[in-house]
Amino acid sequence: MADLPKTTEDVKALVQEHNIRFIRLWFTDILGQLKSFSINAEELDDAFEGGMGFDGSSITGFNAIEESDMIAMPDPTTFALLPWRPEEQGVARMFADVQTPERTPYEGDPRHVLRRALERAKSMGFDTFNVGPELEYFLFKDKNGTEVLDEGGYFDLTTLDAGSDVRRETVLALEQLGIHVEYSHHEVGPSQHEVDMRYADAMKMADDCMTYRITVKEYALKYGWHATFMPKPLFGENGSGMHTHMSLFNGGKNAFFDADDPYFLSDVGKAFIAGQLRHAREMSSIFAQWVNSYKRLVPGYEAPVYVAWSRRNRSALVRVPLYHPGKEQTTRMELRCPDPACNPYLTFAVLLQAGLEGIEKGYELPEPMEKNLYHLAPDDRKRLGIEQLPETLGEAIELTAESELVLRTLGEHMFNRYVEIKRQEWEDYRVQVTQWELDRYLPVL
Repeated sequence: MADLPKTTEDVKALVQEHNIRFIRLWFTDILGQLKSFSINAEELDDAFEGGMGFDGSSITGFNAIEESDMIAMPDPTTFALLPWRPEEQGVARMFADVQTPERTPYEGDPRHVLRRALERAKSMGFDTFNVGPELEYFLFKDKNGTEVLDEGGYFDLTTLDAGSDVRRETVLALEQLGIHVEYSHHEVGPSQHEVDMRYADAMKMADDCMTYRITVKEYALKYGWHATFMPKPLFGENGSGMHTHMSLFNGGKNAFFDADDPYFLSDVGKAFIAGQLRHAREMSSIFAQWVNSYKRLVPGYEAPVYVAWSRRNRSALVRVPLYHPGKEQTTRMELRCPDPACNPYLTFAVLLQAGLEGIEKGYELPEPMEKNLYHLAPDDRKRLGIEQLPETLGEAIELTAESELVLRTLGEHMFNRYVEIKRQEWEDYRVQVTQWELDRYLPVL
């Protein structure tokens, strides 16, 4: 595991020790695309003292050109050496918080949005929001198509898992970057993979998700392949999800656990889950943010679409893993609908805010649904009061546009930009004439 610096002095000592020549400052745009610029190691003192200025007008969702000056303030606790860069005169990275020239947090910075949500949790007595996401991805022969490298399935290995060597190198690189990996394996789809990071507090985990995605891509590229977190690249095969495990802690104790409850869930845990279920539809455009996301969220491919919870049933939106005696600290909920192409800062922020809303307002958790929801007739689902996630990005973004919770989570500036960008994406897609339409209609109409 890598050294984990805590202060600016720690960082400067590591730069000296490892002869680091360049430091990349990382942050994300509103859509979760990683942005970066590089500074000379000799500029570190200036960077820590006053941040490094940059033009934000070309960053998606940031300010317009007339108010484009931004400052990137490096976070020393995120310093790490990049293992895919040369060791001699090496390269390191730090995540940066984006500030205005007045030295206030920039309201369009996704890291700031998550920090605000965490502050609300603290004000309600929760000192830690732990998140454990499982990001799946595909490896393709190159970036120009979807030619798979193997026909393997879940947990397959050797000849059916062409990516085992690159996955091993990826895991070793992640560990060098200070990320604890619990599992790695071939997933259900051909050429599909999953590397599971050990849970961490939400801010570190959002940073780790960004690091994970670029690390996976860098090591695929080393083999001449292309790694993609696109939610549904292959028709007729499972898409890639980001099942997200969550729990709240207070003073080292799991706030979700209650030994006397039949489900071993505390009132806090139940209300948190109820909050996520109640607000799931309006949050959908955040955790499933692309047109393609809704090609994955269809019945029959392991991606849940029905707003319900369960203990064993993976067709429900939320699963509560079964309690094992002595494992109180692992009591958690698993939300199964997010995908790995989302912006993790915004996703964790809105999920936390929805859960806190449930706790604050005392939402009631409905009874669990232990039957396969895919097999229920629509009328039965309606009778049981089970709602469905939006079927398109167009439907999802209009629900978000009406959401007071998402507005509060993102802040007015980012909320308006996000809705505008996503409405435009849907409109661009909606007017396309696809090959499917030509094949179906051209010969007969």
